[in-house]
Amino acid sequence: MTEKFRVTYATLTADNEDLHAAYDKGLDEARSWLGATLTPTIDGVARPGGDAFEVTSPGDPSLLLCTVKSAAAADVDDAVAAAKRAATSWAATPWQQRISVLRKAADLISERSNELAALMSLEVGKNRLEALGDVEESADLIRYYCRQVEDNNGFVRPMEQLSDAEQTTSVLRPYGVWGVISPFNFPMALAAGPAGGALVAGNTVVLKPSPQGSFTAAKLAECLGDAGLPAGVFNVLPGGDVVGGLLVAHPDVAGLTFTGSYQVGMSIYRSFATSYPKPVVCEMGGKNAAIVSAQADLDLAAAGIARSAFGFSGQKCSACSRVYVQREVFEPFVAALAEKAKSVVVGDPTARDTFVGPVIDPAAVQRFLAAVAHTREHGQIVAGGNVIDGNYVQPTVVTGLPADDRLLRDELFVPFVAVVPVDSLDEALTLANDTDLGLTAGFFSADDAEVDQFLDRIEAGVVYVNRAAGATTGAWPGVQPFGGWKGSGTSGKAGGGLYYVQQFLREQSRTVVTR
Repeated sequence: MTEKFRVTYATLTADNEDLHAAYDKGLDEARSWLGATLTPTIDGVARPGGDAFEVTSPGDPSLLLCTVKSAAAADVDDAVAAAKRAATSWAATPWQQRISVLRKAADLISERSNELAALMSLEVGKNRLEALGDVEESADLIRYYCRQVEDNNGFVRPMEQLSDAEQTTSVLRPYGVWGVISPFNFPMALAAGPAGGALVAGNTVVLKPSPQGSFTAAKLAECLGDAGLPAGVFNVLPGGDVVGGLLVAHPDVAGLTFTGSYQVGMSIYRSFATSYPKPVVCEMGGKNAAIVSAQADLDLAAAGIARSAFGFSGQKCSACSRVYVQREVFEPFVAALAEKAKSVVVGDPTARDTFVGPVIDPAAVQRFLAAVAHTREHGQIVAGGNVIDGNYVQPTVVTGLPADDRLLRDELFVPFVAVVPVDSLDEALTLANDTDLGLTAGFFSADDAEVDQFLDRIEAGVVYVNRAAGATTGAWPGVQPFGGWKGSGTSGKAGGGLYYVQQFLREQSRTVVTR
């Protein structure tokens, strides 16, 4: 591969002429794909599918991206059966060979990153740099999981002996068929990440992507197939909630990863295992808080919080939606954050200068309007609060809401952040932790003792201190493991971290006695 500028979520201010020229070329390529018809892919073969739905661009609903034939019930059965047939040979494939195939797939994703990112901008409305970050994260997640298996020698470990005549080995072995249900907001990274972890561990995969992510999922499958992944090892079932429900309920699905809302995730968590326990990894939402101390650099805090609150229109489970600010600096901080919100460029996500694209659909617009109407009655809008046009809304900053207000509890998934004054760091931490969710959190202070207090007490799986690149957002594989506490995650193991791949494996103790 040729060396090129590396985009991550922490380099979104990058202004690299070659990068933008390459993206523009990729956009031309992605536009040439439009109008395709996508169907279920099972055992390496495209199937006719059932009912059709159209995927249009949230930034321009008149732009038809593709027509999708949803998987029928028989397709779900056939995909799981194909994955089950392929599971024995894929598990028996030496881990070194599995890694070789998956690393090639990661390289293909990187080589095609510009056209894949451009397609993502059209499909879900991510600005060009966030979309490039999503694609590159997908490749890096696969690479990182390959490295985890390699560094652990395929998870084969000799154990102690009770006698010279016996030898015991601990071996981690795959479960079999693994289902992956991925969301619209990271349509490649949150499909490639769990699928990559499952595949490198020796499982086969059935992917059910979000409808508004179907095209990106098809291109991921294309990369895996072009890398030489055997037929049946990775299968794709496009469709909506019905298809997802059939996959969850299928008795031959041995393990499952779901990324989405707390309500749906908990329903899956409670229902997935029936006749015996099965692993289910639910990666759910967040109501993520940032805390600004009186000892903070307010410009730094405003920059980091604006980036986390308004990046991808607030449609990240890690988005900052609550800010607790010590009263001494409350007014100047609110003024600084409001200025950031007003200066953000909102527009076509494929345009070079755009930071905030559209929200995903009219339902998100209505959610935004409901939050604005509620604030007008119970608080104060400091910046934003209006729909610009179609699915484009203004980044919005509000204050004056009661500490127990629903907008400080409910995940909104729109560019909307509430700022609350507090009298102490202790009060801020108490309020930040007063939620069923615990995904990400941020803190701004120049006082080391305060930083230690925050780190000791905050109840979240991913935390950042004094981070202008994102107060609560921007994790990267091998750098910041990403996973939630409490209602934000079921496993306690984080994606892109040291312990993620092991979730797709079960331990077998092997004792052999020699005579």
